[in-house]
Amino acid sequence: MNFDHQWNRIRETNPDHSANYADRWRKLTAAGHDIGGEARFVNAMAPRGARILDAGCGTGRAGGLLISEGHTVYGVDLDEFLIAVAEEDFPSGEWHTGDLAEFDFSAAGINDIDVAFCAGNVLSFLDPASRRQTLSNIKSTLKSGGRFVAGFGAGRGYDFADFIDDVTSTGMLVNLKLSTWEVHPYEPDSDFLVLIAERA
Repeated sequence: MNFDHQWNRIRETNPDHSANYADRWRKLTAAGHDIGGEARFVNAMAPRGARILDAGCGTGRAGGLLISEGHTVYGVDLDEFLIAVAEEDFPSGEWHTGDLAEFDFSAAGINDIDVAFCAGNVLSFLDPASRRQTLSNIKSTLKSGGRFVAGFGAGRGYDFADFIDDVTSTGMLVNLKLSTWEVHPYEPDSDFLVLIAERA
């Protein structure tokens, strides 16, 4: 099934979108901005030398930082341009082009994952019809006790309560909700959600 993901619609409207997106992150890095919050969070969760899935990896900006911490990182993203950037910037990662909802993780050898994460509002770009399938597919990569973490902002078309329902529908157990990657507590009026769930 071909899902109608918002990211693809944006690329169709603006063919330069992916290149501009990649250039923006490179410029932020060159200017000394801190772009490592999500990676630090995941690094703190993971055992040393972990197997980590960067789901919706984009340019590999977060996964690349985790590689530098000694982890084995697998990245999957539907944008072939961004995957090419990840391959260029972080050649020791394993980067794949594919739709998270339908990607054959097992065939790619992406299994026994310690931590799978979605950073950068990835989930809000999904076709709503693909959400549960995407989350189930990501869950399939996790080892028993492996954890899934995702963060995205409010007002982006994916209600937090719906997301939590979708996560629990996969059988994963929700462990913790936060309002930032800097570990601030989640409140009912929080405008950002970072959620950790576990494969039992």
